[in-house]
Amino acid sequence: MKASITCFLPYVDAAQALPTIEALKAEAAVARICLLAGSDADTASVPEGCGIVAAPEGLNASSTMRAIAENTTTDYILLYTKHNKLVPGYHALERMLRLASDSGAGMMYADSYAVAPDGKRTAAPVIDYQEGSLRDDFNFGSLMLFSAAVFKLAAAGIDRDYKAAGLYDLRLRLSRIAPIVHINEYLYTDVQLDTRRSGEKIFDYVDPKNRGVQIEMEQACTEHLKAVGGYLAPEFGKIEFGKEEFPVEASVVIPVRNRVRTIRDAVRSVLSQQTDFRFNLIIVDNHSTDGTTEAIDEFDDERIIHIVPERGDLGIGGCWNMAVDHPMCGKFAVQLDSDDVYSGSDTLAKIVAAFYEQNCGMVVGTYSLTDIDMNTIPPGIIDHKEWTPENGRNNALRINGLGAPRAFYTPMLREIKVPNTSYGEDYALGLAFSRRYQIGRIYDVLYFCRRWEDNSDAALDINKMNANNLYKDRIRTWELQARKAMNAENEI
Repeated sequence: MKASITCFLPYVDAAQALPTIEALKAEAAVARICLLAGSDADTASVPEGCGIVAAPEGLNASSTMRAIAENTTTDYILLYTKHNKLVPGYHALERMLRLASDSGAGMMYADSYAVAPDGKRTAAPVIDYQEGSLRDDFNFGSLMLFSAAVFKLAAAGIDRDYKAAGLYDLRLRLSRIAPIVHINEYLYTDVQLDTRRSGEKIFDYVDPKNRGVQIEMEQACTEHLKAVGGYLAPEFGKIEFGKEEFPVEASVVIPVRNRVRTIRDAVRSVLSQQTDFRFNLIIVDNHSTDGTTEAIDEFDDERIIHIVPERGDLGIGGCWNMAVDHPMCGKFAVQLDSDDVYSGSDTLAKIVAAFYEQNCGMVVGTYSLTDIDMNTIPPGIIDHKEWTPENGRNNALRINGLGAPRAFYTPMLREIKVPNTSYGEDYALGLAFSRRYQIGRIYDVLYFCRRWEDNSDAALDINKMNANNLYKDRIRTWELQARKAMNAENEI
C-alpha cells in the first residue's frame, strides 16, 4: 500500500514518544511522523526519522490545527491525542484508509481496547457521531484519521484563535464539509488513564476551574450554530401567568422507587418550606418494594398527594407526567429528587418569585454537591453559569446538563410533556422550553445534591454510558433540527 498518512502525536521527550513512534514506523501506510512539541518539550534528542512541529499552545489550540495543516503533504492525517503507547491493530490503518476512501469521510474514528494500569485489557467502544453531537467532550477515542484535503479546508476557515477549543472548533468546521464516521471495529489499543467511576466524572465540565475553557467552547459552538442555521437570538416569548386557575401556586414533584434511606429527608425538606402561598407535594411512588411506600405513609399531612401508578411502564419522565396531569397540580411544578433535599426553608418561595420576576417558562437553580450526610464534596457549588439570558439556550446544545432544582410553568409542561425515560428527560425539557421562552436562573444554593453509592449514575458500565450519551446526542439532534426549521420558517 502506498504510504499516504502523516502522523501527528504529542511530544514531551524521546522516552515518552518512542514506543508509539516505533509502532507507527512499522506501518506501511505511514509516510511521515511529526511530533507536536509543546513549550516544555525536549527537542534536543528527537527520535530518528521524525519531524518536529512547534505546538507551544498545546494540542487543542487553533495554532496547532494550522500547524498540522501546513505540515501535511500526504492524503491523510492521523492524530493521536495521548502521551502514552499506541498499538495499532493488525492492518488497522489500511482498514481505516479503505473505509475513508469508500465513505468519503472527512474524519474517521474507531472503537479500541484500553489497558488499565494493572495490565487488564478492556473493550472501549465509542458511539456514532450525529448532527447533535455538539458536546466538546464527545469521545472519539484517542486516534483520529482525517482527509488531509478536508482538514486543510476546515483549518483555512479558522477565524478565531482558541487555546483550548481549537480542536473542537476544527471538528465542528469539518463536520460542515464532510461526514464524521465511526468505525465500530476495534482497531487499536492504548492506555486507560482515567479510571474513575462514571459518577465521579459527570461534573468535570462544570468545575469552576474549567470556566475559561468552557467560555471558549461556548464561543466555538455558537459560531457553528450560526453557520448551520440553528442559532437563536436572545428574543423570548412573553408569558401571562394569570390566564388559568390552579388549586395551589406550586407543587413539588418527587418521583421515587426504592429510596427508603432518603425519602423521609426529601419529604421533610418540602414540608418545612415557608411561603405566603399554598403549595403541595406530589409523590409518584413507582412500585417501591423496600419500605419507601410505608415511609411516605408515615407523614400525616394533607399537603402530600401519594400516587402509586396502576401501570408498570413508567420511567422518571412518565412519573412526572402523571404528577403534572393530576388535578391538584399547581401553577408551577418544582423538582426534587428522592435522594436530595432543599437547602433551606425559602427555596420554594425563591423559585416561584423567579418565574414572575424573570418572566420565564422554566427556572434552573444552583446546587451544592454533598455526600449522603450533606458534607460538601468536590467540585462543590454547581451554578451552571452557561445558562445566560443572552446565549444560554444556544450553549445548552453543547453542555450535558442543566442544573438543579428545575421548575416549570405547568401549562407549558402539560403541553410539551416529559419523555418517558429515566435519563435525559430533564435535559430534553430544558431544550424544548428554551426554544421559545426564557430560562430563569437563581444563583443562590437552593439544593443539596447528595452523591452516594445508590445514585443511578454512580457506577455505569461503558455500554450504559454510551447508551445515555447516544440518547442525549439524539435529543440534541432533534432539537437542532427543530430550531433550524423554526429559523427557516421565520425567514419566509
